[in-house]
Amino acid sequence: MTPSIAEIIWIAGLIAWAVIRYPYTRRSRRHRIVGSVERTRQQSLVALSMVGVGIVPALYALFGFPKGADLPFSPVVAWIGVLAVLAYLFSFYRSHRDLGHNWSATLEIREKHALVTSGIYHYVRHPMYVSFWLMAVAQALLLQNWFVGLAGLVGIGILYFLRVKKEEKLMQDTFGLAYRDYAKRTARLIPKIY
Repeated sequence: MTPSIAEIIWIAGLIAWAVIRYPYTRRSRRHRIVGSVERTRQQSLVALSMVGVGIVPALYALFGFPKGADLPFSPVVAWIGVLAVLAYLFSFYRSHRDLGHNWSATLEIREKHALVTSGIYHYVRHPMYVSFWLMAVAQALLLQNWFVGLAGLVGIGILYFLRVKKEEKLMQDTFGLAYRDYAKRTARLIPKIY
């Protein structure tokens, strides 16, 4: 494993991420939105998080910026990053597949929206956020630059901490007792822990 191969793996992971999301983005447009929370603010949060997991690492991969923040490259750490890529792609795929037409990039309720508690949602309430956290970890492990690694964690942290409570409130307002019961028995991110 070399730094260049690690960068290629990081780029391939992002391409796979986009390939997974594309059909669900197209399909979700077919179902009318019947409820939405702070759509513009939520779109801004997604864009801000993409700076940390998209723009900053892209600048690093393309131009080596900021080079002064490089860490000594460790192939072992990079291989752990490969495992993190595989884990985030699996979680990302399963969360989209299990949600089906219920998925949206922002906080929206669609026509015929259903509470999904099966598949990967049986184990955690927010597997897509799990995939985002794993994406940020993979970025730090593969690109091995403290600034780039921190940018990914901050980007995802902003999205998660400013959004998850509003998302859960929307689900509780929409599904009531069914969501409260689901939340009591299912962890947010780490099965049986948190």
